[in-house]
Amino acid sequence: MIKRTIESEIKELLAGYPVVTLTGPRQSGKSTLLTEKFSNFEYVSLEDVDLRQRAKDDPRGFLEIYSAATIIDEVQYVTELFSYIQTKTDQSDDSGQYILSGSQNFLLMKKIKQSLAGRVGIAKLLPFSYFELSKDREISETEFIFKGGYPRIYDKNLDVVKYYDNYISTYLDRDIKDIIGINNITDFNRFLTLCATRVGQLLNVANLSADTGISVNTAKEWLSVLESSYVIKLIPPYFKNIPKRLVKSPKVCFFDTGLLCHLLGIESVSDMKKSKYYGNIFENYVFSEFFKSYYNSGRNNPKLFFYRDSNGNEVDLVEELSIDRLRLFEIKASKTIKSEFSYIVNEVGDLLGASGDDRFVIGQFDKAASIDNVRYVGLNDGIAEQ
Repeated sequence: MIKRTIESEIKELLAGYPVVTLTGPRQSGKSTLLTEKFSNFEYVSLEDVDLRQRAKDDPRGFLEIYSAATIIDEVQYVTELFSYIQTKTDQSDDSGQYILSGSQNFLLMKKIKQSLAGRVGIAKLLPFSYFELSKDREISETEFIFKGGYPRIYDKNLDVVKYYDNYISTYLDRDIKDIIGINNITDFNRFLTLCATRVGQLLNVANLSADTGISVNTAKEWLSVLESSYVIKLIPPYFKNIPKRLVKSPKVCFFDTGLLCHLLGIESVSDMKKSKYYGNIFENYVFSEFFKSYYNSGRNNPKLFFYRDSNGNEVDLVEELSIDRLRLFEIKASKTIKSEFSYIVNEVGDLLGASGDDRFVIGQFDKAASIDNVRYVGLNDGIAEQ
């Protein structure tokens, strides 16, 4: 099994909380991680229809059988359990009593916050990061961007196009139809593809809804469903005035670039490099790797933004490390170092007051360099892991 960086974070949470919840998209490796690395816990999955019914019919009896040190997988199917788990864990001061795992974050987290507030540590597992996978095997950055990070692709050496065809169908059939209704699946599938074509652009919800043939309110609802299900992340613009971040147009980022490439009709690394979307795909890749780094270390609320103002000043990624420290990153799907990239970063860096040590250009450069106090790096230099 390829080592998952988040493993140590889960162990730390288990030492401090009676309940730990592991969420993330389907097929990101949650069940494999828990069963192989936490084998001292008993494992049950509510994917099993009989177990699920038993948990629904008699939650007290179910928890008497699985009384402690238990992993309950696909727990979103029986959220009624949470109140009973709360009562049970309140009777003991022991940490690490239950690990709850599930994929439907849209439904799961709402119930957890209602029933287990203060008693639960939350971990988020996304598909492999390039950092994780490249430590286990030789794989180029471009191949990883095209294939994405879903573990089964690498475990079973699957055909990427077929895998994502099946993944989308399964995801829609099992998760989305329960939330938006089966009659809307065709429109939703088109909506998902149109979101992919908007990556790297300011999101115009009215335009997106018109192109899909749905209302603006429906488009907003579906964006929320996609974000809660770890398919996309909406990246807000950076403003020192925090309320403005909430009302200005965001950008769309997909958590997995393999899924993104598939939605864009890209069927090979060569197609990807030739695609008009390649620059946007690479920018998306950088954002997704930053999110994975944050989540893997237990930092579940990363402050990642983009910057664009009315004067045409723009930087792709702004990382707010603290109230008085920013790191700025211009992102270029380029192997060629150009001094003009430094000008862009320095211009915005001076405007925002970013330190000279916190100005970067991320690309696919053969080696790191420094021009005009701007550092030119690749993600394989570990910049997202710092």
